[in-house]
Amino acid sequence: MPKRKHSNADFVGLTRCYIESLALLRSDAPVVVALSGGADSVALLAVLTELGYRCVAAHCNFHLRGEESRRDMLHAAEVARSLDVDFSVRDFDVQAQMASSGESVEMACRTLRYGWFADLADSIGAQAIAVGHHREDRAETFFLNLMRGSGIAGLTSMNPRSGDVVRPLLWASRMQIEHYIDSRGLTYIVDSSNASDAHRRNRIRNRLMPLMEELFPGAGEAILRTVTNLEATRDIYNEAIRAKTEAYTLSDGSIDVRALRGEPHGASILFEMIRHSGFTPTQASDIVDSSTLSGAVFRSPGAEARLERGRLVIGQSTGGGDPHSWSVELRRDIVTPVRIDVCRRPVDCFRDEVRDCRTIFLDADYALDPSARWRLRHWRRGDRMIPFGSCSPKLVSDIFANVKADSETKASTWLLTRDDDIVWVAGIRASALGALTPESRAYVRLRLGTAPPCGDVHTGTAITEDNIIQNIIKRTT
Repeated sequence: MPKRKHSNADFVGLTRCYIESLALLRSDAPVVVALSGGADSVALLAVLTELGYRCVAAHCNFHLRGEESRRDMLHAAEVARSLDVDFSVRDFDVQAQMASSGESVEMACRTLRYGWFADLADSIGAQAIAVGHHREDRAETFFLNLMRGSGIAGLTSMNPRSGDVVRPLLWASRMQIEHYIDSRGLTYIVDSSNASDAHRRNRIRNRLMPLMEELFPGAGEAILRTVTNLEATRDIYNEAIRAKTEAYTLSDGSIDVRALRGEPHGASILFEMIRHSGFTPTQASDIVDSSTLSGAVFRSPGAEARLERGRLVIGQSTGGGDPHSWSVELRRDIVTPVRIDVCRRPVDCFRDEVRDCRTIFLDADYALDPSARWRLRHWRRGDRMIPFGSCSPKLVSDIFANVKADSETKASTWLLTRDDDIVWVAGIRASALGALTPESRAYVRLRLGTAPPCGDVHTGTAITEDNIIQNIIKRTT
């Protein structure tokens, strides 16, 4: 029996349930919708407007395909007009971006695209940037990362939410999307470059996936079930890596590689410990094999790892990398590019802590999650975060303005980020991310500048706390 086609109401209802179940969007703020003019983005804009969200359609014109680029822009504008949605378009010089950054065409377009989306979202007070990825995109991403040798984090990397970016159609198939567009009487354009096998994703879409379906009917759905199964086991895996990381991280922050060599999967454990510094699985294996050597150096794009008598010491790369963005770990004191003392404590100690603008406290599970990528960088135009005690995002520039920070202060202040989300404007304001809750078992204290040793207990005058922190204090009394 052939599968029943989903009706317009089915598609709208399923999208509503998906958004609400994952809390992807709220009704009280606008949404920037990336509108290329293709089927996925047209369906996304149409269904979000049908659900009552205030949308602003954003179209990027990269001028890479001559008249076809102009055609796409005009079609996107017409779709926005027919749906009575505000339309914004930005022209980009991709070649200039590639020349200044050294990025590929794809990466340059991505950098320009999401940078502008973030600026546009800031300017209108948008709650999120919505993109039209769907089920098949998720399967393609799985294969892309599989061929790159990714671990469980890479194989489950396309999520419903990634920072400010949401994917409300990740539940839907391409067929369902096209049927919905037809039911609404809408049209879409087809990018001629999609037929080219010049890009890896296109080769997977045009050649590999059809072959898989031919050889193994239902392969696409099976792949998505695999992704779901991997997501279900990811937390268990991360907990095991967290325990191994604690076991092999020495008091000075270095890694005991000589001891790791005795583990059955020592190279895999080491890779999870150092991958956020840009090191590869092959490098991790080489480091474990070389654990008896001293002075061996291994470099990633932004870090340098040196073996010293069976210990691995990781620091800033001397051979390049972004000088304005540093990969850091919260399992050891941070000494470059700025001194931040790091201390892990049981939650019972929290009541005795001194709290000031130079110190933040993070839930230990959040701070020490081995799948998280922590970095220190400076402020960029359009940066936003949700300040502690608030429920809505705020421009970091406004946070600077509130403390009357001058241009020199803004340029020199470090921002601590987790997976690109701003967690702390160091020395000025903490975000709401990673805050302690009554369920917190331990916390990590970060203090800008030199702090007393971790074993010391601090006392001080009480300050006003919000309800969450008061609950923690009451529980420990």
